Amino acid sequence: MKLISWNVNGLRAVLKKNFLEYLDTEQPDILCLQETKASPDQVEQLWPASYTTYWNSAQKKGYSGTVIFTRTRPLQFTTGIGHEHHDGEGRVVTAEYDGFFLVNVYVPNSQRELTRLPYRQQWDRDFLAYLKALEKKKPVIFCGDLNVAHTEIDLANPKANMKNHGFTPEERAGFTSFVQAGFVDTFREFEKGGGHYLVEPNGHGTSPKHRVASGLLSRQHRAQAEAQARLHPTAHYGLGSLPGGD
Repeated sequence: MKLISWNVNGLRAVLKKNFLEYLDTEQPDILCLQETKASPDQVEQLWPASYTTYWNSAQKKGYSGTVIFTRTRPLQFTTGIGHEHHDGEGRVVTAEYDGFFLVNVYVPNSQRELTRLPYRQQWDRDFLAYLKALEKKKPVIFCGDLNVAHTEIDLANPKANMKNHGFTPEERAGFTSFVQAGFVDTFREFEKGGGHYLVEPNGHGTSPKHRVASGLLSRQHRAQAEAQARLHPTAHYGLGSLPGGD
């Protein structure tokens, strides 16, 4: 199974570029998008007939949002994590398949002045509890923009970013909690070196930044992840891919 996760930073914007060509070239079985900034009725587009889409749009227009494109219809899908104070921002779509749950997530940003850091810490705790509740039923794969660089090798300039949003001790501890709870970081499980970053436009071309797009899965799927070897992010901005099971 080929599963791709991508923070598109505005689905309507990438539709004006090469999104459909990319979809046709990569042919993912499942595509998880974050930060869509749109609802289905705002996107004047007919998707390829081979895909069914499942949306969770934010109540606030033009903000956040997630969607799953899938070739195989899930048994069921849900939105949110069951907490009213979290679920208005369109951050989670969950699809249940025969052998696993797939969770597409766009984790809240703590903001440049860290004004949302306390909220982010609560989110991390509540989201982990949600994942562990699902895992009692069947294994879980979750992917998306986790809005944190976990370790220094996940940043191009870690010393300059200490205590900045996305690299605070609190946010990094939140990611560590996922790992300690038994979820495997599919990239770091098999790639221990640095130098693997998202590449962002900076007004003078592009520059490497950090690795905040991640895929984690229940340890039961670890052997399948190793066998699949679809682990490395592509060169596209905001794009990462991760394994699934056949």
